[in-house]
Amino acid sequence: MASIVFENVTRKYSPGARPAVDKLNLEIADGEFLVLVGPSGCGKSTSLRMLAGLEPIDEGRLLIDGKDATELRPQDRDIAMVFQSYALYPNMTVRDNMGFALKNQKVAKAEIEKRVAEASRILQLDPYLDRKPAALSGGQRQRVAMGRAIVREPSVFCMDEPLSNLDAKLRVSTRAEISGLQRRMGVTTVYVTHDQVEAMTMGDRVAVLLLGVLQQVDTPQNLYDYPANAFVASFIGSPSMNLIEGTIRGDKVTLGTGIQISVPDEVAAEVRNNPDYFEGRPVIVGARPEHMYLTTANESGAVLGEVSHIDELGADSMVYVLASGVKNPNTDLLGEGIPEDMRVTVIGAEETDKAQLGIRVERHHGLKAGDKVHVVAAPKDVHLFDGLDGRRIGATVLAPAHTVQAGH
Repeated sequence: MASIVFENVTRKYSPGARPAVDKLNLEIADGEFLVLVGPSGCGKSTSLRMLAGLEPIDEGRLLIDGKDATELRPQDRDIAMVFQSYALYPNMTVRDNMGFALKNQKVAKAEIEKRVAEASRILQLDPYLDRKPAALSGGQRQRVAMGRAIVREPSVFCMDEPLSNLDAKLRVSTRAEISGLQRRMGVTTVYVTHDQVEAMTMGDRVAVLLLGVLQQVDTPQNLYDYPANAFVASFIGSPSMNLIEGTIRGDKVTLGTGIQISVPDEVAAEVRNNPDYFEGRPVIVGARPEHMYLTTANESGAVLGEVSHIDELGADSMVYVLASGVKNPNTDLLGEGIPEDMRVTVIGAEETDKAQLGIRVERHHGLKAGDKVHVVAAPKDVHLFDGLDGRRIGATVLAPAHTVQAGH
């Protein structure tokens, strides 16, 4: 096992181009399962490949277990990589695929057999050891790729979207297998995915990236409760957070055509005391679907809308409402470290008089498409973000010192 530290790590593919990874500072504890997540092109796979030694580091330093590994060759880093493509040899059996790297390293035959047998037992591959990859399902091939990494007994696992080729049902079961395996082995693991649900269910902590810049790293629960900016708020959570444009009026916020809403006390205090938040400054108001509810017209802060469609989920339902007199902002580039000329802000955004809102409700709700409804969120559940740079206004949480033990 090993700790990992990225110190101002930068990767540029061509001079003058925007870095694929820009001044990444990230500490990963010994035995931790850390997930890198973000949209396509955010730099997550590049970061993983720099850790594994498959991409050069143009600026900064990489430390593995306290030692400078910036210039180390891949084979000298004690890292095992699991790829999306599995990369199995089609002419070899499962047994030979799993032991191939050890054979190349001149490991004794008895030791290879021992390690392959142990990995096979852990991954429940015993019935398939004499089969070739073509005779295996996608999930079985993925387990073979995992087994090939396990037998090396590395200090670090690097996994680059290993479940992307599996169907939805198999992804759910396989991610549980990987999480359980990592807990039992206690090996430091860095896992890349574009799927935020996968990230939230697997990682001890999750690092969110956008355009090569680290936006936030924290526990899944803290990311959900305290997103650092509007981009993280919109990216983390399924369904995603409802976001509406607003402006500051006193210590409250006005939406669209004049609907006034209250915000949590600590947010109101920052608005009052911070000169940046002047009267009329654009902001973004957020509320999770499970924190919004249907109400009557006379409740303060209620927004009128029409039910556009309903997703029946069994245990509950998602009701989607087109709300009148308010607008959804574009938060795709409202994040940390994004140049001002690239940001999409609420100022000058395309005018529209409707916003889509999602509300999670109990089943047997009796609603149908076309119904007129009023929706609202309690002030304590409202999030507020700056409309110019997307940063969170008010309550934040600092991640505690993160310690992980083998078998955590």
